[in-house]
Amino acid sequence: MPPKIKIILNPMADMGNAWRVARDLRSITEQHGNVTWSGTVYPGHAIDLAREASEEGYERVIAMGGDGTVHEVVNGIMQAPENKRPILGVVPVGSGNDFAHGIGATKQSDKALRRALDGEASTVDLALMTDGNGRKEYFDNTLGVGFGAMVTIRSHRLPLLRGFLMYLASVIQTIVIDHNPITMQIETDAEKWEQKVIYLVLCNGPREGGGFLIAPDAKIDDGILHYAMITDVSRAMMFRILPEVMKGTHGKFKEVKMGTCKKFSLTADRPLYIHADGEIFSGLGTDVRRVSFEILPHALAVVRGETGTHGNR
Repeated sequence: MPPKIKIILNPMADMGNAWRVARDLRSITEQHGNVTWSGTVYPGHAIDLAREASEEGYERVIAMGGDGTVHEVVNGIMQAPENKRPILGVVPVGSGNDFAHGIGATKQSDKALRRALDGEASTVDLALMTDGNGRKEYFDNTLGVGFGAMVTIRSHRLPLLRGFLMYLASVIQTIVIDHNPITMQIETDAEKWEQKVIYLVLCNGPREGGGFLIAPDAKIDDGILHYAMITDVSRAMMFRILPEVMKGTHGKFKEVKMGTCKKFSLTADRPLYIHADGEIFSGLGTDVRRVSFEILPHALAVVRGETGTHGNR
């Protein structure tokens, strides 16, 4: 008997194309056997579905969607006791697919599904965020504070664009309209300082936005939390730095601070906008001013693609 597998599909991923992809993949799961499909119908639904699948003894849960779907599925799995957490598989059918890129998953949906169904698993790191009220959320790829969260909010208002172009247009809008530095008291396990910050991203994986190389040295199984921040610079300087972020060479600017840590905490002089893997954690109308992050090495078993199998077994 093949293992009990749950596929969690976001039918609206990739501007609604995901359900068409899923329809074409049904024959693969029927041939495989013991596979159950569930579709999401509201924000946060994949969290509930993944948690329920864990409780019901599914051995493998496959996220079929974009980075937001993966984020929710991860948070659902992590609500289960450690000994009941299923293996995560990913079939990337979103617009950015940055986590999928980090684990080496192919963009060819049929091959990605076959790999997710039967591929060998290895462990990857996750990161855990806790705000000043004790609210917790896991992120698997990147988390943006301030500028990055506004980029995410703006990207949701650009329905005609997708992937890298959507992110790039949102970045440009945010530089022009929301160029507001935040004074932060920052502490890591290695140092403590005060900084005016325009842009801060915590990274488990190397890229976001469908290809912006925020932390080019980050690996999803290195046991380290990477960060990149741009200090209080002019709009003109932001436009100078932007092309370098696309290439991962922004660290050469003195206005850019990059580092690594196990733990990272900050307190801000005003409410923080935060996204986790492209999902808004705190946005307009919220009042989160204090937040901490920590890396959780080898927290989750994941099926990697053919090009992402070099990690821990």
